[in-house]
Amino acid sequence: MKVVTAEQMRELDRGAASVGLTTEALMENAGRAVAEETRKLLGSVIGKHILVIVGLGNNGGDGLVAARYLEDWGAEVSLYLCSQRPSGDKNLALAQERDIAAIQSDQDGDYAGLGKLLSSSEVVIDAVLGTGRSRAIEGTFKEVLTRVAAARGEHPELFIIAVDMPSGLDSDTGAVDPSCPYVDATVTLAYPKLGLFNFPGAERAGKVIVADIGIPLALAKNINTELITEDWVKSVLPERPLDANKGSFGRVMVVAGSINYIGAAYLACMGAARAGAGLVTLSTAQSLQPILATKLTEVTYAPLPEAEVGIIASKAASVLEQWLPSYGVLLMGCGLGQNAQVVEFIKSTLFGLPQTSSPALVLDADVLNTLAQIPNWWQKLSQDAILTPHPGEMARLTGVSVDEIQWQRLEIARKVAMEWKKVIVLKGAYTVVAASDGRGKISQVANPGLASAGTGDVLTGVIAGLAAQGLPLFDAAACGVYLHGQAGEMVRREVGDAGMLAGDLLPALPKVIMALKQAEEA
Repeated sequence: MKVVTAEQMRELDRGAASVGLTTEALMENAGRAVAEETRKLLGSVIGKHILVIVGLGNNGGDGLVAARYLEDWGAEVSLYLCSQRPSGDKNLALAQERDIAAIQSDQDGDYAGLGKLLSSSEVVIDAVLGTGRSRAIEGTFKEVLTRVAAARGEHPELFIIAVDMPSGLDSDTGAVDPSCPYVDATVTLAYPKLGLFNFPGAERAGKVIVADIGIPLALAKNINTELITEDWVKSVLPERPLDANKGSFGRVMVVAGSINYIGAAYLACMGAARAGAGLVTLSTAQSLQPILATKLTEVTYAPLPEAEVGIIASKAASVLEQWLPSYGVLLMGCGLGQNAQVVEFIKSTLFGLPQTSSPALVLDADVLNTLAQIPNWWQKLSQDAILTPHPGEMARLTGVSVDEIQWQRLEIARKVAMEWKKVIVLKGAYTVVAASDGRGKISQVANPGLASAGTGDVLTGVIAGLAAQGLPLFDAAACGVYLHGQAGEMVRREVGDAGMLAGDLLPALPKVIMALKQAEEA
C-alpha cells in the first residue's frame, strides 16, 4: 500500500484525468466510498442524524456526494456550508433536489444554526478542507471547526468522520492547526497520506480507512513509500523446508551486554532465535557468560576477555575476529556500554572487518553512539548494515535535534540511508524503514506498550534472525518491524499496554509468524 504526499496525490489525480477519469467521476467515487465506510462504521445509517460540514473545493464536493448517498440510504442528513459553492455545483443541486436541509454560514448569525445542528446530530462528517490546508485556518473555517470540537467536548458520544484528512492536519508533516478536530475515523481517499503516520496529526486522525476511488494502480508505480502490510510480509517470510537443519536458517553472532545491561544480551539473542535463526551465539564479557547461561540455554557462547568485571576489553576484537567467518550476521551494540575500552573494541571490530566475506551487520545502541563520535564513519564502513536508532540515537548520528528528527522522520531516515548506503530503522510509533536506493516503508503500529526498556533489543534480534535466514537487509528490517509490532499488539490485547515487558514479546513472535503462515495457506 503506497503512502503519498499532497503533491503526489495531485499528480495521481492529473494522471487519472489523462486516462479518462474526470474530477467529477473521482468525486462521485470518493463521496460514495465515504458514505459506504460511514455505514460500515455505524452498522446502519437508517434514522441517524448526520451533519455534513462542507468546505471549499473537492473535499466539500466529496462531502456533498456522501450526503446524497446517506440520505438515499435512510439517514436524516443536514448540510452546513462554510462558504459559497461554485455556481452550478451539480452535487449541491442534487442534494437540494432531495430537500436535504442546508444552512449557509454567511446567513447564520452567531452560528446559532450550526449550534442547533451539532446538538441534534449523532454523526459529523468533516468535509471542510481535506488536504487543502496550506496556511493557518482563520475566519469561518476556524469558527466552525472550533465549535465542532466544543460540541464533542459537551457530547463525547458525537462520532466524527473526516473526509480524506481531518481539516487542519498537514498531509505531509502531520502538523496540526489548533482548530484541527480529533476524529474517530478518517476515510482517506485512494492512498493514505504521509501526515497520518506522524505526530501530532496521527493522534487526531482516529482509525484510518483507505477507500479505493478508482485510480489505476499503475499510476502509483513510481512512488517509493509504502505501508508495511500483512500481505507483503507473508510474501517475504523465509521458507521452512521439511528437510531443513539448523544450518538452513543461518547463524547469528550477537555481541552484547555489560555489567549494567545484562538483560539486553538475553533479549537480543532470544529475538533472533524466536524469529527462526538456526543458531545464535552470544559473545559477551567472560564473567557474564555463566550468569546468562542460566537463562539462555538455547544459544552457544563465545566469551570475550574483559577490561574489568563485565566490561569487554579493547583487545577482544582480535578474539571475536576468529569466530566471525562462520556467521552470516553480526548483531552488535545492545547493552555494551560506553566504557573507553568498549568503544575501542567496537571501532577495532567494525573497521577491521575484511572487505569481502564479512557478515552482514545489524547495529544498535552503543555501536550507534560510538559511530556518532566518528566523522564520516560511513566512508570507513563499507559493509552492508542495518542501523536501528531510536530518535535520540538518530539525533546524535545526524547532529540535529530530536524534535527535528520526529518532525521529518521519513525524510531524514531516507536522506541518511542514501548518503550512508545503509538500511535505517528509525524506531518509535509508526517505525520508519529506509533503504539506500530511496525506498521507504512505514509501520502501521503505534503501541505505547512498546515504549519500555528492552523492546528495541528484541527488535534488533528479530531483524538479525531474519537476515540470517537469507532475506535482503531492507526486507529483513521491514519484516522484523512488522513481526515485532504485531507481537506487541498481541500482548496488548492480552495484558494491556501498561506493564508490558520486552520479554512478553518473545513467546508472541512465533505465534505471529504461525498466524501469518496459516492465513497464507487458507
